[in-house]
Amino acid sequence: MKAPTPLRLGALAAACALAVPLALAPPDTVRAAPLAQVDGARDSTGVNGADPSVIRIGDTYIAVKAAQGGIIVRQSSTLAGTASSTAKKVWSDTGDLGEVWAPEIVRDGGRYYIYFSAGRSGAHRMYAISSASPDSGYSAAQKLALPGDKWAIDGTLFTFSGQRWFVWSGWSGDTNVEQNLYIARMSDPVTPTGGRYVISQPRESWERVVGNPYINEAPEAIKDPNGQLHIVYSANGSWSDQYCLADLRLRAGGDPTYVWDWYKSNGCLFGSHRETMMSGWDPTLYVDGPGHHTFALPDGDINSGPPSGNRFPTMFHSVPKGTPYSWSNRVWYTGTAVWWGSTTYRRANVPGAETNTGFGLKFFE
Repeated sequence: MKAPTPLRLGALAAACALAVPLALAPPDTVRAAPLAQVDGARDSTGVNGADPSVIRIGDTYIAVKAAQGGIIVRQSSTLAGTASSTAKKVWSDTGDLGEVWAPEIVRDGGRYYIYFSAGRSGAHRMYAISSASPDSGYSAAQKLALPGDKWAIDGTLFTFSGQRWFVWSGWSGDTNVEQNLYIARMSDPVTPTGGRYVISQPRESWERVVGNPYINEAPEAIKDPNGQLHIVYSANGSWSDQYCLADLRLRAGGDPTYVWDWYKSNGCLFGSHRETMMSGWDPTLYVDGPGHHTFALPDGDINSGPPSGNRFPTMFHSVPKGTPYSWSNRVWYTGTAVWWGSTTYRRANVPGAETNTGFGLKFFE
């Protein structure tokens, strides 16, 4: 399929004031908009920080965040409006699970599930809570019995070809040499079945710029207009402005558990350093180190994924250019993405075809 006409990035940021949030505009006019400073301040209950997760149910956007010693939910009629909407605490860590990281909200079978990682000193594991309502009535936290029972973060659930899957970032052993992406089948939203399968390791030069450890994390599933599955993930250390988004595309008819059926983008698709970007992709103009994004899909369902040719909303965390890059300076931003046709990913010296052509993604601030 012919690629859409490229859109000029410079026009996206004309007259952009970083301290003022934007309500979500028509897809071709959205500009970079940090969501943290709606009241002129950053605090632990706002949306400064990392790891946004948002779904859209009807006309309502539902966002979750780790805060206040647990998990909070915000709801708004616009994506950007989640910044100023009331935060409601839906779960408290009364069991003293430890650090709570990167909650992900999913809807399955009419129920809401929030997956999160918790633990201390390299002992993080994935947990889930569920409710019939997005902002109340959640169950006690249930530890997911992921195959291997190793350190695990950034997990999320999706359904592809009638099968539930869980994808997460974890270690192959008991020490953090590198963070890989794993996938497992699920018999229901909280029950893994069978083994865990590695689908990506940080072995390319452009995802090993910042290491100790080298990192693939924050996987998010989406289905392209050809029906092919993508896992868009974050590479390089989150403590660095080399943090970026990259893509895994499953070949048509491929097996999600077979690593060589996945084709990796040949560089970052959304990042702030030209030398690590895939050829034909430009670095960011206004933010540094964009990563750990969410597609804010209707019903949180990859099968309702956006069509070709039109931009669709995203949210990601980043640091404004000119601000020292650190975890404490990260904020949530709105952005957009578009499917980019006729995109070829190349590889060598591995089983299977050396090239795969299909949809990729372009991201805009």
